Amino acid sequence: MSDEDMKAELERLRLENAALKKGAATGISMKVSEKGALSVYGMGRFPVTLYKEQWLKLLDMSAEIRAFVAAHESELKSKN
Repeated sequence: MSDEDMKAELERLRLENAALKKGAATGISMKVSEKGALSVYGMGRFPVTLYKEQWLKLLDMSAEIRAFVAAHESELKSKN
């Protein structure tokens, strides 16, 4: 591999690395799974996948979830 080839490959890899980092920094994304469920990506190693009714039930409970988190703040751990 010539010097020019190595420089071109290095530049290509730098651009690819920057694009991957940018994609990771966008945060949370969603898509419809093969089985018709909603998958949320970016919250952990694996997506969180629930069916529509499950998401709606969970969203309806958002106030209760927030209250529970506040009441158990000392017991709960943060990822960061």
